[in-house]
Amino acid sequence: MDAKPSPYQWATQKRNKDCEVIHCRERDPYKDFIRDVTGYYILLKVNFDSLKIEAAICDKEHRIETIFIGRNAQDIYHAIFDYEKKNKKQWFKEKTHIAYLGKELKKAELALVIGHNAYYQE
Repeated sequence: MDAKPSPYQWATQKRNKDCEVIHCRERDPYKDFIRDVTGYYILLKVNFDSLKIEAAICDKEHRIETIFIGRNAQDIYHAIFDYEKKNKKQWFKEKTHIAYLGKELKKAELALVIGHNAYYQE
């Protein structure tokens, strides 16, 4: 049986002699926004009638190409990536856009779970 990680793991880990500590700058989601090179983007909606999250993949012409519907962030992003792979698509190349997808899906999931209908997509 695998041991569970200790909550004090940071205290017990040794740093590599070349370990760098980087203090991150605060980013402005509007000023620092860069469109994905593919031109694709995602629109998210929390549907409180069906108690599901809806994710629409849009092309650079602002047409919805595919809609994914699920109950949680993980199911949706796995479905998106599985669909891309199966259908030889590459909607998102930028890692920042993939991270954004996960962040926004989790926000939508939390809004759904707590019943807060004021979710907005950044």
